[in-house]
Order: sequence, then C-alpha cells, then structure tokens
Amino acid sequence: MKSTYDIIIIGAGHAGCEAANAAAKLGSSVLLITMNMETIAKMSCNPAIGGVAKGQIVREIDALGGLTGRITDKTSIQFRMLNRSKGPAMWSPRSQCDRMMFSWEWRLALERNENIDFWQDNVDQILTIDGRVEGIITSLGITFKTKAIVVTSGTFLNGLIHIGKKNFGGGRASESASYGITACLNKLGFESGRMKTGTPPRIDGRSLDYSKMEEQSGDINPSKFSFWSEQQTTIQKSCFITYTNPKTHDILREGFQDSPMFNGSIQGVGPRYCPSIEDKINRFAERDRHQIFVEPEGWQTVEIYVNGFSTSLPEDIQYRALKEIPGFENVKMFRPGYAIEYDYFPPTQLMPSLETKLIKNLYFAGQINGTTGYEEAACQGLIAGINAFQNLNNKTPLVLSRDEAYIGVLIDDLINKGTDEPYRMFTSRAEYRILLRQDNADQRLCKIGYELGLLEEWKYQKFIKKTVNIETIINFCKKTKPDLKELNTILESLNSSQLTEKSTLYKVLLRPNVTIENLTNNTLEHSEELKSFTEEEKEEAEITIKYAGYIDKEKEMAKKINSLEHITIKESFNFEEIKSLSAESREKLTKIRPATIGQASRISGVSPADISILLVHFGR
Repeated sequence: MKSTYDIIIIGAGHAGCEAANAAAKLGSSVLLITMNMETIAKMSCNPAIGGVAKGQIVREIDALGGLTGRITDKTSIQFRMLNRSKGPAMWSPRSQCDRMMFSWEWRLALERNENIDFWQDNVDQILTIDGRVEGIITSLGITFKTKAIVVTSGTFLNGLIHIGKKNFGGGRASESASYGITACLNKLGFESGRMKTGTPPRIDGRSLDYSKMEEQSGDINPSKFSFWSEQQTTIQKSCFITYTNPKTHDILREGFQDSPMFNGSIQGVGPRYCPSIEDKINRFAERDRHQIFVEPEGWQTVEIYVNGFSTSLPEDIQYRALKEIPGFENVKMFRPGYAIEYDYFPPTQLMPSLETKLIKNLYFAGQINGTTGYEEAACQGLIAGINAFQNLNNKTPLVLSRDEAYIGVLIDDLINKGTDEPYRMFTSRAEYRILLRQDNADQRLCKIGYELGLLEEWKYQKFIKKTVNIETIINFCKKTKPDLKELNTILESLNSSQLTEKSTLYKVLLRPNVTIENLTNNTLEHSEELKSFTEEEKEEAEITIKYAGYIDKEKEMAKKINSLEHITIKESFNFEEIKSLSAESREKLTKIRPATIGQASRISGVSPADISILLVHFGR
C-alpha cells in the first residue's frame, strides 16, 4: 500500500463514491476508506433514486460528470416521471433500482479508475498540523498521510440502533458503528449534535397477496436519468399500494410504552418529512389509514421494502401490525425496522465549497452535514471531491448559485441557515424553480463540468448538438406559418379556439393545450421538419417557448439578487462594530462569517433592514 495520497475519502456511501470518482477523475491520487468493501454505495433505506427535487439533483450530478444517474439507469427496474399533471418545473424523475446491482455497479465503476485505491478499515483519528489536515490513523494503527480529507460518514458516527427497548451500537443493520472521529473533531473545536432516522421492516414478497393491492406500474414510455446513457428501462417491475387501518394503528399503539421515540431513549431529531409509522398515527390521530408502498428490491430477490412503515417499535408489534394490512395477512418478515441515532456536525461550520472553516483542506459531505437521502449526499460528495482537487491545485472552488442548480440551493441553505433536523430537498426550497428544471440540467451545468475536466469531450459535443437543435426548433417555430385551414382543424380537435388569420407555430404553442406532439402527429404543413429531432429536444424547446415570459422574469430576478454576491466581506471584518445592526444579526453574522452581502442576506435572523445597513457601510 502507498502511505501518502492527495485526497483521502472517509466512507464509501453515496457521497464518498461521488467524491472519490470526481477527485480521481480530475487527476488526484485517492484513497477510499470504508469499513466494509461489500457495502460500497449500499442503499441503506429504500431501493430508489430520485423523486421530487431529488430527481433534479441526480440530473445535475450527471450534467457535471458524476455517476449516480448512469448507474441508476443501469440498475433501474422501474422508471416514473412524477408530477406530470403539474407544470414542468415540478416534473421529477424517479427510478426503482435493483439494490444489489446498484452497489455492484458503483464498485465496478470505482475499480476502473486507476487513481483510486481502497482500504477496508475504520478511521480513529484525523491528524492536523498548523490548522490543516495531515493524515489519518486507522483502527489497525496504520497512518496514511494526505493533503486533503473528505469525511462522508453517513449514519456511522457513534451510531446507535433502537428496536423497542433494545439498543446497540451500529451504523447500519449488522454493521458496527464508527468511533473516534467525533471526539477527534470535537477536540479540534467543532460543534456536533445528534440526529435520528429510521427504516421499515423487510419482508418476503412470496407471502403477500397482491390481488388486494393497487398496482403501480412504471411509465409506458420510460425515460432515463443520464443525458448520456443509451440504456433505458424497457422491462419493468411493478410496485403496489395498500393502506394501514384502525386495527393496524391499535396494535402499533400497544407498543408506544416500549417505543424509544416516546420513552426518551432517542435524543436525536428525526426527519420531519419522512416520519415513522408510530409518529404518523400519533401526530395524525384523526386519520384512519396511511398509504403503504410495496417496493421490490431487485430482479432476482423476493425481498420487499415496505415504504411508509418506518418504525422502531418492538419486532413482535411490527409483525402483528403488518398482518392487519390488506395483502399482508400471511406476511413473513425477514428483519424488523429500526431507528438509528448518529452524530452530525452543524453545516454552518462550512464554507460554500464544503471545506470546514476551522481546518484547511478538510471537507464534510452527506449526512454528517445534517442531510437525509442518497441524492443530497451524492451531490455534496461530488462538490467536495471537486473542490478538494481544485484547492490542492490552486484553482477556484466550484460554488453553484441558487439560480444555477438545486445543488446550489441545498449547500447555500445548509451553510447559511444550518439545520437541526435531517434536511430534505423539495422544489419549494428553490426560488427559481422554472430555471431549475430536470430537463435542462445539462443546459445549466454541462459547460461547467467540461471546463473542470470532469465531463468527457464526446459528452460535451453531444450537449452542444442538442443545444443547437433546440435553438433550431425554436427558430423554426418563430418563422413558420402553416396553412390556416389545416391548423384550425387541429385546433378544433384540441378544443382550442380557431384562428382568423395565419399565425406562427411559436404563437400557437403558447396555448396551454397545444403541444409540438399535437402538431407533428398530424399532417400539418412543415411538420415533417420537426420529426427529425429527438423527443427530449422537442420537449425542451416547447417548454422554453411556453414559459419564456416566466423564465425571463426569473432570470431578471436572479440577476438583481446576484448583484449582492459581488459585494465581498473580508473574513476578518468585525460586525460588532456596526451598532446599528440588530443584536441577533451581529451574533449570526459573526458566527457564520458570510463572504458576500448576498450570502449575509440569506442567513436566518438577518433582516432586510440589516442588509441595508451593511450596504450603506460598504458604500453601496
């Protein structure tokens, strides 16, 4: 083994894998340390990637040159585009995956990267010298020297698993917790806290009666996550929906006295938007049922993930309650659900690059920052891996703005607002949702990935061709005026008002019920010219046409807000000297130390009046 590396990645979950791949692909020598080589990129919770806002993040990772999207496409067993009934800003791709294949494909991808070495061990200490990282010491007593470290520890830091009154150390079911890192970081001056998450029981799919459930199949014409993947999910497995009932709830309530959630055993804060089943029936006592999603774990296994039934109740209570759910009468349980508490480090201790403020070249990514979800972790890992490389090579760190990517929204939220509960990304967190659609992630980020050196030449050329084609479609629609009689025939079939004079396709497409598909599927004059473009190109062109006014407004708004990002604040600036600022504002600004007025404006507790005072102080 080598004893010195450019970058060491601690943890091989979704954040660690993206960090290792990015840093190594850019040219750094990388050591990826994991406690178990068999669980690289393991899907610890549900076997799915994407969903509302999360799907947008995965497409952004793909556009920058990350791997999560491509590996999802390779291992997908079902694809659905969520929220199709809403506007395109809300459309969100989601794939059900083969859990074992997903982990295996990630390992293969990392092993193909010659700049990555692997070591199975636990990290006990992070070594520093003069305020910067120097290396690590493992449980085996081995020292590795390095110039930069990315900590992606997931739920393993002092992890504690709860099942009823039973609790035991662990970072995941049947896997030991990691001890040493928290104490080491605390000694260096870092503040830490506790969070909690949970997972449902896993059951035997052969024991279920699917005839009593509602089938949820994939899309008829499934899409894919990666802009570069040729592989699409053609054969799909169905998920199913069923519901709890009052009998289920009564049995669950029997276990409340032994619940670690209610008896004080759990100190960590759980995810607000993914509550346990006992939390749901306690908080929403007026509801007599809750939705349960029955999700297959892969092609070659009968194991089922019971989405919506996350719990830490005693295993006998879990089993009895499950048997009352329609279709679960003869259920066999493989293993019970459990809750897990773990250490995290409030992300206000980070800079926008995800480098810590206290120790140079030390980066945090994933659940250590208080987030929840594979997608949130993966994008942080990607950014941390990129910036570790950038820093070591005296290059400008990659910091995405809130109008460039959901990734930018997520990191900006974390470092400025912090979080005292597991952070989950939603479309509602982004003020520029129309700009940050899933379909245009490549238009927003491919150039950045290419200039960094993370996106290959052939991918960039494919992106350029797509961009040109979209512009060609839009220009074609602006100048083309089809035959009025033919066009009115189509409009009549769509229950759209008739035209009295010739109009361009561009103006016709502004109507909400008229699509390019409507036009190309008919014998409309000139429509043959549109058929040569891909469905993706036509769809994005149509969205650009229909929402042009809204897109321009959001761009103008972003431009005004971003002007504050150019007013920098020196790191040594003393906010206490400005007595006209509110006491809360001085306290928050001193703690977070924003680099710009724009960043200061997004800190909770800093009012618009405080920003005006800062602008006057800086001569603006």
